[in-house]
Amino acid sequence: MAFKRLTIGKALYDTVEKYPDHEALVCPEFGVRLTYKQFYQKCREVASGLIALGVKKGDHVSVWATNVPEWVYLQFSLGMIGGVLVTVNTSYKSHELEYQLKQSDSTTLFMIEGYRDSNYYQIVRELIPNLDCAQPGMVNASKLPMLKNIVYIGKRDATPGMFTFNDIVLLGNSITDETLDKRISECDVDDVINMQYTSGTTGFPKGVMLTHYNIVNNGLMVGDVMGTSPHDKLLIHVPLFHCFGCVMSTLNCITHGAAMVVMESFDPLKSLQVVASEKCTAINGVPTMFIAMLNLPDFNNYDMSSLRTGIMAGAPCPVETMNQVRTLMHCPDIVIAFGQTESSPVMTMTRRDDPVSLRVSTIGRLLPDIEGKIVDPETGEDLPPNTQGEIVTRSACVMKGYYKMPEATANAIDKDGWLHTGDLGSVDENGYFKVTGRIKDMIIRGGENIYPREIEEFLLTNQNIQDVQVIGIPDEKYGEQVLAAIQLKEGQSPSAEEMIAFCTGKIARHKIPKYWEFVKTFPLTASGKVQKYKLREMFASKYGMAASVF
Repeated sequence: MAFKRLTIGKALYDTVEKYPDHEALVCPEFGVRLTYKQFYQKCREVASGLIALGVKKGDHVSVWATNVPEWVYLQFSLGMIGGVLVTVNTSYKSHELEYQLKQSDSTTLFMIEGYRDSNYYQIVRELIPNLDCAQPGMVNASKLPMLKNIVYIGKRDATPGMFTFNDIVLLGNSITDETLDKRISECDVDDVINMQYTSGTTGFPKGVMLTHYNIVNNGLMVGDVMGTSPHDKLLIHVPLFHCFGCVMSTLNCITHGAAMVVMESFDPLKSLQVVASEKCTAINGVPTMFIAMLNLPDFNNYDMSSLRTGIMAGAPCPVETMNQVRTLMHCPDIVIAFGQTESSPVMTMTRRDDPVSLRVSTIGRLLPDIEGKIVDPETGEDLPPNTQGEIVTRSACVMKGYYKMPEATANAIDKDGWLHTGDLGSVDENGYFKVTGRIKDMIIRGGENIYPREIEEFLLTNQNIQDVQVIGIPDEKYGEQVLAAIQLKEGQSPSAEEMIAFCTGKIARHKIPKYWEFVKTFPLTASGKVQKYKLREMFASKYGMAASVF
């Protein structure tokens, strides 16, 4: 496919024209069920409210919320008027929120009451002690000089210093259709429209600047590979603040006329219930989400037969999990996607007609008009097929850069426009890529390069193991030693000795973990990725060496 020059507003409008009466947004927990015509009208109302609030083209607007309906309205209404959506991680605490609001130069913050153990309402009041005395729209925070507006999403008797979301909609009544349409027409496909902060599993958060052109086209291509159509209903239980949610899910649906079935946050039982009740045809998730659903004791009580396809991404996918999703979850067309936020995000996907062997052993081949290759991480030289190196990519989906971080941008995108992913992998003669790990995850034990994914895949063949993460921890003699953190299936209790016996004779001696830890849970990002650096910190201190060696 050739890249299309569509803004978010135009992409939505085109779909509304074609499928006005098709379901667009379904939020079962909030009683929301809107057709495309109704959804478009709602987005126009919110867009008018944003204009009345004073949001100008290019202004940065942070959204700190779970997958509430307002999040979806804001994504598309900001896109319509050229405001930049700054997505905020739902797990953030006060220090992280302050950093992001300041670094992003956000003028406006939309927020809910809170999530899990974070009370957003209290956190914001701690950051802005004089908020109770402020008039809405006149926030004066010494730590956050650009911030003027805070908008509360939800039901609360009083919100001193803040607007409510309904206030914004009412403000919009003063804006004429002509004014709104003029703002919509002023958007350019190359404008930055989305800023995602990549903290992920390592590193300091950086604001990835993505344009209409970047993300609309990525949503289009992802949906084309999935075979998304107006007859589909996609369950969206991945976080909307992540590209998996707001590109591979919402924009995928919008560009293909499919219905977005949005859940506030991931809950394995609720996910099964909603698939069955809404008769969803597609489901997206990271492997840990699929594993949690498949391992529910009453999994078989829910009718999954409406499912057809979906995407597994965000982390390497265990072979056994992939096979169970295809069979037990009735997802024969499930595909693997690979990429990163900096490439909007998807670079490669398996295809629905790929042999099962390819769908469980590779991350697929490049999307149309996207370049990719394997290079030597040290020299940057191109490597031949089936040789491990760093995966790099170049296309119109690559970000404009990191916000206010020119040095970090130059480190990520070389002078020839290649984005260096930091992922280790290889590509075969037919163009199918494999990921073997992260350059930073690679374990070097006594001069031997050890790739955690290889050991993880082997250990997952043990019927007692539900999930496993392999990491390197500092060692005075060898530099690093291998540690396996294992989640056992319910009722199982193997010992370290039994695990060593399981490995002996099947994988090389230097790859057999020296340390074995049996854990109930892994530290996760809000999008479900395992934070290996936290595991390293935890166990490095336990075994006597500081994790700062890394």
